[in-house]
Amino acid sequence: MASVPLRPRRRPATLLTHAGRPAGRTVTVNPPVARTSTVLFDSVATLLQTLAGHAAGERPLLYGRKGTATTQALEDVLTELEGGYRTRLFGSGLAAIAATFLACTRPGDHVLVIDSCYEPVRKLCAQYLGPRGVQVAYFQPDLSDLDAKLHADTRLVWAECPGSLIFEMCDLPALVRQVRARGDALVAVDNTWGSGLLYRPLALGADLSVVAGTKYVVGHSDVMLGLAVANERAWPVLAATAELLGHSVSPDDAYLALRGLRTLAVRMRRQGESALTVARWLQQQPAIAAVFCPALPDDPGHALWQRDFSGANGLLSIEFQPRVGRAQMHAFVDALQLFGLGHSWGGYESLALPVDVGAARSLGGWAGRGPVVRLHVGLEDAQDLVADLEQALSAVA
Repeated sequence: MASVPLRPRRRPATLLTHAGRPAGRTVTVNPPVARTSTVLFDSVATLLQTLAGHAAGERPLLYGRKGTATTQALEDVLTELEGGYRTRLFGSGLAAIAATFLACTRPGDHVLVIDSCYEPVRKLCAQYLGPRGVQVAYFQPDLSDLDAKLHADTRLVWAECPGSLIFEMCDLPALVRQVRARGDALVAVDNTWGSGLLYRPLALGADLSVVAGTKYVVGHSDVMLGLAVANERAWPVLAATAELLGHSVSPDDAYLALRGLRTLAVRMRRQGESALTVARWLQQQPAIAAVFCPALPDDPGHALWQRDFSGANGLLSIEFQPRVGRAQMHAFVDALQLFGLGHSWGGYESLALPVDVGAARSLGGWAGRGPVVRLHVGLEDAQDLVADLEQALSAVA
């Protein structure tokens, strides 16, 4: 099976600027948008040769659903960024997650999922995998119960680092060592937080890195996109499943994602710096019981973040004091002027969203805690965001 040619790894900013562009002299800086469904062949022999190449794992232009020059350019950037073997694109992050679970499991298999996972993963496991005979169990982000829960028939271990909502860190190299010592299960990681730039799960031993490209990859809140980058071991089952399920991405969306990737390093650096400014200010506010952000030195996962990550993004969550009721928390969110109220994150704008941590955990540990709001810090001036948070906090004073 052919792979993307290997080259010395370029530093991220250079990679994001140059990868995925045609080699040699070109007329345009950006790859053109190749809109097509039908590819014509000059003979039956050429058609058969192209089909054989596709079956062998090559990427000839064959049919629109199987890829275009534009989607292949995006795949090339993402593969090099994550240090993987091949990349598959999907219509959303959840579609990439679902395809990964379906590719790696069969009825009767056992799956372990980190308890800090993205909440729709729970629904996928409970409402789809479970009724079809796949056993699912959850493990603590600190891995304290992982070894006891690994079975001989465990086929997939799903991690997320940092975790959703309050960003618990996971020691991925330690997780991989435990899994490899007990069997041949695949390890897949939701890498949306790091998006390949700040965190590279495949380099730490994982088999699959799954990203909601809707977030930082696109960066402009205008495209739905998912992706899964696989190592050589995991690629065949991922590619076959995605092919059977008919997953594809339009060249227009791929083009917009390429546009977003070119500024990924600049955006994430600025947003990470601003998020730290906001987080440090929030730590000093009496109404706030805790600020969850692994880049903060007193965060429980800070040492792991320093070891395995190359930077921070714009996400943080705040836990109010238990005396602050849910109505007061809602008043705080409603009073914000620069933070929009909405789902998703990773775009250029700041967002706020009330979240229920207890409802999104299976293994407990959140009873009696205060209400939580997740914040995404965008590209606005950090001091303007602090001022906005300060006036909104008067609603809960």
